[in-house]
Amino acid sequence: MVGSEDTRLVVVRGNSASGKSSVAAGLRERFGRNLAIVGQDNLRRIVLRERDRPGGANIGLIDLTTRYALDNGFHVVIEGILYADRYGAMLHDLVRAHRGVTRCYYLDVPFATTVFRHATKPDAAYLARVTEDHLRDWYRERDLLPDAVETVIDAASTLDETVQRIMRDTGLDRVHPIDR
Repeated sequence: MVGSEDTRLVVVRGNSASGKSSVAAGLRERFGRNLAIVGQDNLRRIVLRERDRPGGANIGLIDLTTRYALDNGFHVVIEGILYADRYGAMLHDLVRAHRGVTRCYYLDVPFATTVFRHATKPDAAYLARVTEDHLRDWYRERDLLPDAVETVIDAASTLDETVQRIMRDTGLDRVHPIDR
């Protein structure tokens, strides 16, 4: 078992440029301290500098980081593409093991919207490196986890609406942050 009855675990998945990082940042901004963001890109690309492959070391690092934060009283938001076939077993184990409230969300954004949103990113170097062809290669339509554990949020939901919904669904809107 991991965490406590008081901790919250939120998983936010979706394709590239679907809004996962923005949702995680919005949750932290709305909630305050004591909410850890476990970002797949940060752990995989920055910490490990690892390609996203089946059985990658980042899968265990995401699991370990999440468990550590929950066991230390943090609420956790895991965010990333987190392909179901590669990350599904680890996410399923976390969901099953977490003692507190757990909610999983899939941001369902059409490919055309993904391309449009990607083009609005402010990092010119990233935009030069990551092309529409990359986005097409990475894109998986409705790559949902098995057992219908995810709530699907479509592209019509604004960032604010999505953040408010997750705050309400998880009860984070009724929990006071701890100033660490």
